[in-house]
Amino acid sequence: MLKAGIVGLPNVGKSTLFNAITNQHILAENYPFATIDPNVGIVMVPDDRIEVLNEMYHPLKKIPTSYEFTDIAGLVKGASKGEGLGNKFLSHIRETDAIVEVVRCFDNDNIIHVDGDISPLRDIETINLELIIADLDVVSARLNRISTKARMTKDKKELLEYEVLDKLKDALEKNIPIRKVELTEEEEKIIKSYNFLTKKPIIYLANIKEEDIGKDDNPYVEEVVSYAKKEDASVVPICAKIEEELSELDKEEKQEMLEALGLQQSGLDHLIQETYRLLGLATYFTVGPDEVRAWTFKKGMNAKKCAGIIHTDFEKGFIKAEVISYEDLIKYGSELKVRENGRARMEGKDYLMQDGDICHFRFGR
Repeated sequence: MLKAGIVGLPNVGKSTLFNAITNQHILAENYPFATIDPNVGIVMVPDDRIEVLNEMYHPLKKIPTSYEFTDIAGLVKGASKGEGLGNKFLSHIRETDAIVEVVRCFDNDNIIHVDGDISPLRDIETINLELIIADLDVVSARLNRISTKARMTKDKKELLEYEVLDKLKDALEKNIPIRKVELTEEEEKIIKSYNFLTKKPIIYLANIKEEDIGKDDNPYVEEVVSYAKKEDASVVPICAKIEEELSELDKEEKQEMLEALGLQQSGLDHLIQETYRLLGLATYFTVGPDEVRAWTFKKGMNAKKCAGIIHTDFEKGFIKAEVISYEDLIKYGSELKVRENGRARMEGKDYLMQDGDICHFRFGR
């Protein structure tokens, strides 16, 4: 399951956004409750295709692919040194695939900013500096432990680890996040287990007021967009207050409210889709009378690896995958008609799965 950590300074709208996430009732039929512990919420990844497949197959269960948000509490200036919840914040965020940084882009005299006034760039730099310091501490501690051994050893792997960590230390000391450092494939493998915070892709969530929805002239948002471009990061404008209200409505009421606001989708749906794009993710489906289900995979994964997402036995005993494209299924109206028109394919283990593929895996014990 995709995991994203929501970070932000106090009073930027982070808690309001998280309330919207945990109020989602979409998964009630498949999960005991949308919140699996006080700071984790699960929501459905929006995808109209699974609704269409559900109408075609009338399965006992419909299971969309899901997205886990972790609300990272305690992030304040000095978090990397133990301020706020300190190490608890760091351990939570290291387990995520991406960071969603909520930035306040609205004025409100009744909601006091922790630093006294509104400055999105200052807020971003405060948080990003904490992430950099946390990574720098990890790199420095590891270098201290291996430096003597690395210089004396003839082990190429240990020497390369020292060299790549030294490269990262130099970048971090210049306030450059690790995701901006060019690394070879071998260097990437060496640092993977560290789960560096500044290596994770980041999305800036510009929290705006209701009056600014759909407008392009918010100077605070413009500042965030300008900053994000330098990092090749994404910006999603969102009104956390509206998202909280939308989360309490049923499907029809939600659609009516979105139309009234001039929106095609909620900010939360936009965020999820942007995270998928950022991480290079896609969806394939399995269908049948018992279950219609969506599965998330990383673009570039082959059929055998994708089978393993369902169960390791599927990957170990993989034989073939019968693949039908979603578009062909809709065009011809049934799997039988797709086969009759020669559009069903038997693919081997090296087939690269495509977004929208509908698969029946064949495997041996």
